[in-house]
Amino acid sequence: MRNAGKIVIGVAAALALAACSNSQEPSSVPPGDGPTYPAPNPAGVSSAAQPSAQQQRECTVDDVKVTGAFGAKPTVTIPDTCAAPTKLLTKDLTPGTGAAAKAGSQLQVDYDLVTWSDKVDQQNSFGTGGFPVTLGEGSVIQGWEEGLVGVKQGGRRLLVIPPDKGYGAQGNQSIKPNETLVFVVDAVKVTG
Repeated sequence: MRNAGKIVIGVAAALALAACSNSQEPSSVPPGDGPTYPAPNPAGVSSAAQPSAQQQRECTVDDVKVTGAFGAKPTVTIPDTCAAPTKLLTKDLTPGTGAAAKAGSQLQVDYDLVTWSDKVDQQNSFGTGGFPVTLGEGSVIQGWEEGLVGVKQGGRRLLVIPPDKGYGAQGNQSIKPNETLVFVVDAVKVTG
């Protein structure tokens, strides 16, 4: 029995040595000069310039926070934890009543505009008597033409508008080129 145990140990040792043998060519890299893990930052690239996986996620409409009641200027908080959306996003914050706006509807709205990249409250119409809009006639940006369809009188809607449905590559006055726009729009009156 003792000899059988020695044989098993000997076979196991031989198998272990066989598994460790290297059939590949020897490395020309001296020990210690190969890549290290995690890999170091390339020269000139700060870790701050490398976005985390969480920042790569595209924001949803629920990531944007809005406080304040219909009829009052809202407070808009744009997150730092995700990327600007690339599609038009809408969300009814207050549902409203009556007929839904459609192409040809005339709206009287109040709005607040915050730009995504710098989180600056650019402009608003609260306290000015509102802003008239006729949907479908092309007098407003595409994000409003599409995003306000279905809003009802008394409704407050959040619109997150990508550059291609906003002011695009040219920007507009204080709005930078290729800016994502965040609007909170109160439908004060909807007719038609």
